[in-house]
Amino acid sequence: MERALTPLDCLLPAGNLKFCLLILNQPFNEGHFHCLWSKAALRACADGGANHLYHFTDGSQDSFLPDYISGDFDSIQPEVKEYYKVKGCELIETMDQDLTDFTKCLQILQKKIEKKGLQGKHKLHVDTGLEGAWCGLIPIGNPCESVTTTGLKWNLTNQVLKFGTLVSTSNTYDGSGIVTIETDKPLLWTMAIKR
Repeated sequence: MERALTPLDCLLPAGNLKFCLLILNQPFNEGHFHCLWSKAALRACADGGANHLYHFTDGSQDSFLPDYISGDFDSIQPEVKEYYKVKGCELIETMDQDLTDFTKCLQILQKKIEKKGLQGKHKLHVDTGLEGAWCGLIPIGNPCESVTTTGLKWNLTNQVLKFGTLVSTSNTYDGSGIVTIETDKPLLWTMAIKR
């Protein structure tokens, strides 16, 4: 079954796309924050990302509690960690130093939404006018043995996406306004947003 969606629907006023929001230990676009937070089905922070969330929401932190925070907790400030712990946020310590906090957070996210069937064929509408110039496909957790796309400048045809070989992080659109992706394993779709 093919699923059709508009990735940046989450930024449109009438948008109803269900998605997961992952806050990293990086500055984020404050203009989109409230819209994304209010529409996210699941909200998570990767280690020091919790510091950004905590300080950005200063004075109203109780209204912005993530579902979970994961990482080796070397970046999260002790008072921030304690605050979210007391508020009942799930703290998942992941000590593996061979993976980044982002990767570890994605793996947990994958497990939490695995039941929804991430593999299959997807049709993305990329014609809202909010799209930036680049997009990409990143395998999550496991290699993708067969990925086929249309609508990209550099399409894939039954190709393997795997770290250490091919990972499509710097692609762009062919101008058709539609991207199709068929995959045998879960993929992370990334894309730029115009400022």
